[in-house]
Amino acid sequence: MTARARNKTLTVWLAVLGGSMGLHRFYLRGLGDWIGWLHPIAAALGWWGVERVQELGQDDKLAWVLIPFLGASIATSCLAGIVYALSDRAQWNSWFNPGLDAEAVAGGTNWLTIGALVLALLVGTVAFMGSLAFGIQRYFEYQIEEARKISQ
Repeated sequence: MTARARNKTLTVWLAVLGGSMGLHRFYLRGLGDWIGWLHPIAAALGWWGVERVQELGQDDKLAWVLIPFLGASIATSCLAGIVYALSDRAQWNSWFNPGLDAEAVAGGTNWLTIGALVLALLVGTVAFMGSLAFGIQRYFEYQIEEARKISQ
């Protein structure tokens, strides 16, 4: 029985569209991939933080910690998609299709792969920068609040 070929284009699209759920990892390595299960856990924690902000307001300190998990999950899956998209055919096939020829079609790049790469760059950058900005803003607001308490 031969193993099924892992398609690079499909993997990149899974990383961009369903990466926060670990779909790209499960496609490549199966449901036993423990790193793949970290993606939905981090995404769920981040969404819980978003819900806390909606319910309790922006002063909820636990939400400050939780929301960046969502951004990190999205950004890391987009980074994985970028790495996959930029790998050449021989490298892809050696990583994920070791039983196939180095020039097998499954590791090829086409215009759909490039479209997913562009989307991964866009989504990953927005997720990373948004999480970073949110976290830094909340940290400095907290520092200012504490400084006001000390000065009074």
